[in-house]
Amino acid sequence: MPLGKKFFNQPTVDLAKALLGKYLCFGKLKGMIVETEAYLYKDDPGCHASRGKTVRNAPMFGPAGNTYVYLIYGMYHCINIVSGKEGEGEAVLLRALEPIEGIPLMQRRRKTAKVENLCNGPGKLTQAFGITKKHNNLSLLKGPIQVLDNKKNYETACSTRIGLTEGKDLELRFFIKDNAFVSKAPALKTTNHTNL
Repeated sequence: MPLGKKFFNQPTVDLAKALLGKYLCFGKLKGMIVETEAYLYKDDPGCHASRGKTVRNAPMFGPAGNTYVYLIYGMYHCINIVSGKEGEGEAVLLRALEPIEGIPLMQRRRKTAKVENLCNGPGKLTQAFGITKKHNNLSLLKGPIQVLDNKKNYETACSTRIGLTEGKDLELRFFIKDNAFVSKAPALKTTNHTNL
């Protein structure tokens, strides 16, 4: 069953942790979320909304549970889940998934047979799932992209975020410990926690 409004209305850091182990579903494709990064409107220069609202980042200021999809390096899309209070501009980046269903289609889209390389990065997972800018600012409560619950618990950890020039010292990256589909080895120290 798709997760509802109450789940997405959690504070951004809590949502980034809570998303670990949940399922991202789109059509016949399904993957378990194994890595996320939180982006905050206050004291976070790495956040797209840190300098205010623009045409590009406008979805971040909308209701929690909407998508924020943007293009990086002119070729890779990234999908975020809008979080926090409406009007503040926060989101959780989905960094990596463990493929569960629809793997042959993901392999064709990614042009690789190696399952571990299908969704182990934010640009890879959107390519595998066929997520583009046309999926920007959609409600995860209504579909076509949804987040489903998973009752299993996993040992998780946090570290600093990856690939940033500003705000790179903030420990706002969360991942399932020892999962083979996490994008990269932890940056700097890690702090263990159990996802709820």
